[in-house]
Amino acid sequence: MRIVVIGQAAFGQDVFLKLREAGEEVVAVAAPAQSLSGRADRLRAAADAAGVPALETGSLKEPAGQAMIRNVAPDLGVMAFVSDIIPVEVLDLPKYETIQYHPSLLPRHRGRSAINWAIIQGDKTTGISIFWPDAGLDTGPVLLQREVEIGPDDTVGSLYYDKLYKLGIEMFVEAVRLVGEGKAPKIAQDESLATYEKPCEDRVARIDWRRPVQEVYNLIRGCDPSPGAWTRAGDAKIRILDARLLAPAGAGVGVISSISADGVLIGGDGGDFLVRKLQPERRPAAPAADLATELGLSEGLRFLNPKLA
Repeated sequence: MRIVVIGQAAFGQDVFLKLREAGEEVVAVAAPAQSLSGRADRLRAAADAAGVPALETGSLKEPAGQAMIRNVAPDLGVMAFVSDIIPVEVLDLPKYETIQYHPSLLPRHRGRSAINWAIIQGDKTTGISIFWPDAGLDTGPVLLQREVEIGPDDTVGSLYYDKLYKLGIEMFVEAVRLVGEGKAPKIAQDESLATYEKPCEDRVARIDWRRPVQEVYNLIRGCDPSPGAWTRAGDAKIRILDARLLAPAGAGVGVISSISADGVLIGGDGGDFLVRKLQPERRPAAPAADLATELGLSEGLRFLNPKLA
């Protein structure tokens, strides 16, 4: 089939390459010219290397961009990791409309932070939905779903890269094949089961050490690596990463009981946290033991339960 891929970054690139490998004809790509780091976007670069026409994702909101898609006469649109809002008229341009990836079992966890919230809320499973987007937020009918387990120590990073990334690419290839064979279903989402969570940003990611230890651990894992669950020691805002939950060692809640080469051990309500990486403001993350002295951390220090400014 003639495919338009709308996406970005490594995931968009790998979907593009895998579809071509599967024999699909990608006739156009919409992607940003650059990543947030200022480097060339990987999907855009892959399209350029393959000689596939490419345009800025934002131009899909303009008549000229929509005309370009219309002119290549696509059979199907494939949305692989899209952060822009795509107009409904663009979704309807291809002959068989457009399909999209979402990293949850829709209708649960609609919204852009689905992976974060599955972990923060203590879900034991999550998955991937390939669905037919409409004018709502992740509300269109489902084409294909697969479930995956969330391990007790999974973070957003491990869940995405180890379990969801490759599966999502494989599911796109399967979904495109089903569309081409005329076998792709449109299964309405059960609105009675729908949930929507706000973006996982700093307001969500602040740590209240007084909460039950599993709840705090879920928050830390569900914000790792981004945005990073955070706390304060004095005036320093510190993000807590790469933690493990251990049996309680008797330290007070939010109190550092030891600092070693293994990391910083912090007491919780019902257990302890071994924190192996810390991230100061406007700095990259580093081993906790290496940063402890610089940040003024010591045994007996109690982290603050921060209030929002």
